[in-house]
Amino acid sequence: MTASPELFIGLMSGTSMDGVDGVLADFAGGAINTLASAFMPFPAELRSALMALQAAGDNEIEREALAANGLAASYAACVEALLPPGGKVQAIAVHGQTTRHRPELGFTRQTNNPALLAELTGIDVIADFRSRDVAAGGQGAPLVPAFHQAQFGQEGQTRVVVNIGGFGNISVLHGDGRTGGFDTGPGNVLMDAWIGRHQGLEYDADGAWAAGGKVSQPLLHVLLAEPYFALPAPKSTGRDLFHLDWLDARLADVPGLAAQDVQATLLALSARTIADGIRGSGAGLVDAVYVCGGGAYNGALLRALAAELGTTVESTAVLGVAPNRVEALAFAWLGYCFTKRKAGNMPAVTGARGPRILGALYPA
Repeated sequence: MTASPELFIGLMSGTSMDGVDGVLADFAGGAINTLASAFMPFPAELRSALMALQAAGDNEIEREALAANGLAASYAACVEALLPPGGKVQAIAVHGQTTRHRPELGFTRQTNNPALLAELTGIDVIADFRSRDVAAGGQGAPLVPAFHQAQFGQEGQTRVVVNIGGFGNISVLHGDGRTGGFDTGPGNVLMDAWIGRHQGLEYDADGAWAAGGKVSQPLLHVLLAEPYFALPAPKSTGRDLFHLDWLDARLADVPGLAAQDVQATLLALSARTIADGIRGSGAGLVDAVYVCGGGAYNGALLRALAAELGTTVESTAVLGVAPNRVEALAFAWLGYCFTKRKAGNMPAVTGARGPRILGALYPA
């Protein structure tokens, strides 16, 4: 007998702040099946407002509330593009846009207006996935390793899934079912900011500008001295630490570099810290490394990571999930877990005191 569909929409807007990735998934019988995907770019005004909220400024409360309303409208448009003909979606699971992540101070902030999203769509909304883990003493991140194990784990194999968005995080999927993971540091965030400053572009397509530069070993040495990289897991990070001001302060120690050589060095930093994270994770001999997130489309970064690790690095597309769908699908799965009253965090990854049901419900 075929199980009845259990349809969920997952929405993710990451640190690149280019727009919303969405998936429609069916979890009937506990399986994970992606039925459709969509991408909704942010209006320029909304992206600018969200970028401005990454740092302290005047009238933040009102500006954040207005940005949250704009986010809800973009989320609703993405939902409309995903709605199945005649199919009933059980819930929308939405991450929100991170504007602050300070678990060491006991909070994380994902800007969102889930009540408005429920009103606009007429569908139950599940949101605020990170704060319960933080309340339980955890980092609130990364949350995707539990999903990575469910989707990509393989008995008898040790696999590493590397998510490279604005920041990098790794999920170590042991062949015996154990899972580890943490944020390694910058993924694309510094490269995006640097090329934005010097070329007015949002990102370095395929890492082409970085590939044409020369890595500065003195600058790389200075960047790698950041204490975060030496911290033991569990750990997580974000724009609160890594931003252009952080980079400028370190460039002052290595003056006179060409802008393109700085970009090459930032790419090397991302590759090195991800590789160091894998090497220091206790994974031992790794059978396979798969990459998801926007960084999976940066050929120069993948080549640098493969060279660092001395192994083949592939996209999650070879496992049946496009790199730009993985995080949205992860939050659809977390929404499904919420409705089943199943824990969504992994205390071994986040450092929380125990398993917790993640999310808050906003009924339609």
